[in-house]
Amino acid sequence: MRPKTTGIKLPPRMLARRRKLKSGGVWIGYYYNGRDADGKRMEVALGTDLDAAKRKWAELECAPVPADASLMRHVFDQYVRDILPKKKPSTQRENRLCLSQLRPAFDSAPIDAIRPQDIARYRDARSAPVRANREIALLSHVFNMAREWGFTQRDNPCRGVRKNKEAPRDYYAEADVWDAVFAAGTQVLRDAMDLAYLTGQRPADMLKMSKLDIRNDELHVLQNKTGHTLRIRLHVDGEPTQLGACLERLMARPVKSMTGALVCTEQGQRLTLKMLRDRFDGARLTAAAKAEKDRNVDLALRIKAFQFRDIRPKAASEIASLEDASKLLGHTNKQITQKVYRRVGEVVKPTR
Repeated sequence: MRPKTTGIKLPPRMLARRRKLKSGGVWIGYYYNGRDADGKRMEVALGTDLDAAKRKWAELECAPVPADASLMRHVFDQYVRDILPKKKPSTQRENRLCLSQLRPAFDSAPIDAIRPQDIARYRDARSAPVRANREIALLSHVFNMAREWGFTQRDNPCRGVRKNKEAPRDYYAEADVWDAVFAAGTQVLRDAMDLAYLTGQRPADMLKMSKLDIRNDELHVLQNKTGHTLRIRLHVDGEPTQLGACLERLMARPVKSMTGALVCTEQGQRLTLKMLRDRFDGARLTAAAKAEKDRNVDLALRIKAFQFRDIRPKAASEIASLEDASKLLGHTNKQITQKVYRRVGEVVKPTR
């Protein structure tokens, strides 16, 4: 076979075709220079992605995938290109943070050389144990996709690797903390706190609630994280619930949201997570400063530890029935509600 004149750095019997486009760019397609059943020369299209083309070439040639296509960096690159854009924006941000830690450690490693002990060493070397768990979970998904794409046929090395223990947050916002922050907040923040507490939903789900979600005397909620749908009743036994009364107040506000959102800014703009966080942080600082001025150090410390996300477990903790709390939060497993979200002890009688 005569020497190649194009694609000298490509594997044997792999060709690169180039065409100049009207836009001025260059199109590159890769082909396998093979033979059909009758022995006649036949080119098989391998696509325009070099790494994918080399994997197809390896299948046709019955040869190992070239080494430069078997490094983890190529798997990470394809994951970022093909999988990450399909995820929700918040999940994409989280995954990119994890990848910023994973790539320096694994980019140059051959995928078939990574063993469970390498994953365990990475886990133990990380100074943030909870973050390490998230990063290993993402790495496990990357390995699963690598098997699906044909980068490797080996078992996922993350399987069976022990995760770091995680203690669920146990902060409970008691009435004095709630009242202090509520009093220091603007009307917009108070509306958001009320709606988050009475519905028991995550901040993002609370902020997207609109008047169009109120139908048939129910507030319809579609949870972003789980896709779970809830219908929260506004009247029980003919009497309005506190949520029903809250929605009436929100609908009667003189300033209406331009998007129909139940909670909006003083100018009628939809409240974003950043706007909510800024308002909550400001109210918390004011409330803590007032408590310190009153020399109530304990209250000030508890106020400073209060986060908006603690409103959801506060709601779960203050519903008498565990089953009702689990349904309101949209959990399919009551144990999650009990272990993570119920943060107050059971009220019991003394010995005498």
